[in-house]
Amino acid sequence: MTLRCALLVCIGLLAGSTPARASPFDVDLALVLAVDVSYSMEADEQQLQRQGYVNAFLQPALVAAIRSGPIGRIAVTYVEWGGSAAQVLPWTLIDGTGSARQFSEALQREPMRRISFTSISNALAFSRKLFPLSRFRGVRRVIDISGDGPNNSGVPAPVARNSTVAQGIVIDGLPILLPRRDAESIPDLDAYYENCVIGGDGAFLLKISDTRAFAQAILAKLIVEILGPNVARLQRSETAVRPVAAQTGYNCFVGEEMQERRIGQ
Repeated sequence: MTLRCALLVCIGLLAGSTPARASPFDVDLALVLAVDVSYSMEADEQQLQRQGYVNAFLQPALVAAIRSGPIGRIAVTYVEWGGSAAQVLPWTLIDGTGSARQFSEALQREPMRRISFTSISNALAFSRKLFPLSRFRGVRRVIDISGDGPNNSGVPAPVARNSTVAQGIVIDGLPILLPRRDAESIPDLDAYYENCVIGGDGAFLLKISDTRAFAQAILAKLIVEILGPNVARLQRSETAVRPVAAQTGYNCFVGEEMQERRIGQ
């Protein structure tokens, strides 16, 4: 079964349900999209990444996934991060084609930015603080974090991960492994995200290893996140979506060690 067909089958199975009675502020999912804009990302890669999110919220499959939930709506906010983080778009209710399009158009209008350093830990700390500031109450709370390098600033990534997961927040990952080598990249970034970044019930990652895959990967990952952890498990045998599978002894301080060596040169 292809990724597209598998996702559409899952949407079809769930779409017949009637939305549950809920307050106007209850949502199936409160989702923080935490997107890497550090200088290790090339400008054209950042543009492809941004356009991937812009296009995703225009797709009928994504709207169908949202509408298939028990409540039938989600809340989303968009964050960009490097060594620091900024909330680019506020918490936004998405309950159909119109609101999804408005979110897409608002994101399209935002200027591109770049931020020095790579602090996954700061991005997670910043993102988790946004949930209590939202008027929306998510049945599930998820931080979807993308990145092309390991943590090299702030507290170690596992510390921020553990603090986030302890609050009942799930962290999913979108590691970007493009075919280049520079001072800030590691060849097994997907393993780093598995062992040091993602966590919580149903957490998963989907890696990008080709610039042509940005749009498809972003859309697929968003749909799986919206449909929930049970659907995510169904897809893992058919897609690049992977669950948490931590390896004993993995070095989660590789980014800090690389940064220390650069400073010492």
